[in-house]
Amino acid sequence: MTPSANSRTAGTGTAAGTAPGTAPGTAADATADPAAPRGPLTGGVVPPLVTPLTEDRALDVPSFERLIGRLLEAGVDGLFVLGSTGEAAFCTDELRAQVISEAVRVTAGRVPVLAGVIDTQTGRVLRQLEAARQAGAEGVVATAPFYAATHAPQVRRHFEILGERADVPVYAYDIPACVHTKLDPDMLVELGLSGAIAGVKDSSGDDVAFRRLALRNRDEGGPLTLFTGHEAVVDGAYLAGADGVVPGLANVDPDGYVRMHAAFRRGDWTAVRGEQDRLAALMEITRVATSVTGWGAGVGAFKTALMLQGVIAHNQLPQPFEAFGGDDAEAVRAVLGTAGLLPPSPAPLRPPLP
Repeated sequence: MTPSANSRTAGTGTAAGTAPGTAPGTAADATADPAAPRGPLTGGVVPPLVTPLTEDRALDVPSFERLIGRLLEAGVDGLFVLGSTGEAAFCTDELRAQVISEAVRVTAGRVPVLAGVIDTQTGRVLRQLEAARQAGAEGVVATAPFYAATHAPQVRRHFEILGERADVPVYAYDIPACVHTKLDPDMLVELGLSGAIAGVKDSSGDDVAFRRLALRNRDEGGPLTLFTGHEAVVDGAYLAGADGVVPGLANVDPDGYVRMHAAFRRGDWTAVRGEQDRLAALMEITRVATSVTGWGAGVGAFKTALMLQGVIAHNQLPQPFEAFGGDDAEAVRAVLGTAGLLPPSPAPLRPPLP
């Protein structure tokens, strides 16, 4: 790890832990030389991209280009590929490398590209980390180890090893529903103080633990950038001390999350709540499917919405899941229509961003 790779002082903007309405700056002010190394993100909107697939389940590069172009046009602060929404658990190593390299190519330095390096144990994560770095990722996102039972001392050492070996910022991904380990707030702040990690993406659903993390982070001077992954309660996370959001729903409505973050930065809490209420209603697309539940219902809804909006060509899912069709697709269409997010029918495919 380079000395400043995971240090908050290396990034743009100010440290985490600022009071609501005085949020830190973000890395989306892309007036700097794209070739110059950037420090860690210090907040903002960082959508976790879906991975568009062709009907035969290869990466749909033109659709990926259109998706990235749309997000950049909306003014997001970074992109996160190969998270839960991005199908990391389903991708071969070859597909992972292709997803990262294509995202880096299309983004062309305009915002940082973070890559999930999610794998079962430390050695495998290190291999994913090296592949992500070679593909051009400017930061990596890692969960606790999983499958083999792993306890607190080993979880701490896992992140210390990643920090020692990485020459890009490391972000801890707290998602106990998938890895069956809840990351301890005190441990996370201590890892931030040591420089092992630069931030946390919290998808734990544990509001009390997140508040504890935010308070400890603030008390220690803000060594960590804190992102919430819960797109329906971002307003509450901002009030608690979040610096930014990683919302899967931003694939479908990036402008809403960008507007909400801008309102947060200027302290307009009425606007923050108004955007959040609208986005929470839109999040119902993840609950309307009757043929599938869980992960497939959520990502299947995002992909179906993007297809209906003319952003991606297919709503294919990885095996063993199948694309939404029939009543499920029509239910997604109805929610989009109520939200005013359907283009004139039939939706033309958007051209890629130059």
